[in-house]
Amino acid sequence: MKTPILIPMKTLMPTKSTLSRRAFFGLGTAAAALALAPARLWALTTSEAETLVQGVVADLYDVINSGASEARMLTDFEGFLDRYADMPIIAQQVMGVDWRRASSSQRTRFTAALKTYIARKYGRRFRELIGGDIEVTGARSIRQFFEVTSEVRLRGRSPFQVIWLVSDGSGRPRIFNIVMEGINLSTAEREEVGALLDRNGGNIDALISDLQNAA
Repeated sequence: MKTPILIPMKTLMPTKSTLSRRAFFGLGTAAAALALAPARLWALTTSEAETLVQGVVADLYDVINSGASEARMLTDFEGFLDRYADMPIIAQQVMGVDWRRASSSQRTRFTAALKTYIARKYGRRFRELIGGDIEVTGARSIRQFFEVTSEVRLRGRSPFQVIWLVSDGSGRPRIFNIVMEGINLSTAEREEVGALLDRNGGNIDALISDLQNAA
């Protein structure tokens, strides 16, 4: 039996809100994105998926405890996403049905802008992630991907579950979504990006510009 990995961390949870119709259909888009990914004939194993997530939380611990400046931490987090996140699949999930009308150039620029946006948004909260611990508790296969479970324990509150969804459908083992206390984080980001797109009248280039300039 593997020794569970314990990673000190503390996290702020997103506020639960009622999902819009746009976000609801984002769940279907996520499934469709996986269905369209190249078949890998189960090249990735359950054990390898679990090991990947253990590496994720270990590297996350290194970043948040590095003592680096905020600017350096944001840069490090972009590198973190490059190593572990399947950004093309995440970008397709987040943009949803609008992905189909986006040009190849727009898809590429949106994916890059989304990565920077996520790095800035969550990277600035890294200093709040110190304390407590997270334990990778197991993994199982679910059709074309793997679900790796973990338990987060913080001081003063009950433990809660974080589920990491892993696939190698794009060619390498990568995380394509996280479910935290039942909240689908790709869908939550889809809400944010969808609101930006709506405010820009459906203009994808304007959406990309907004993401690039987001503080």
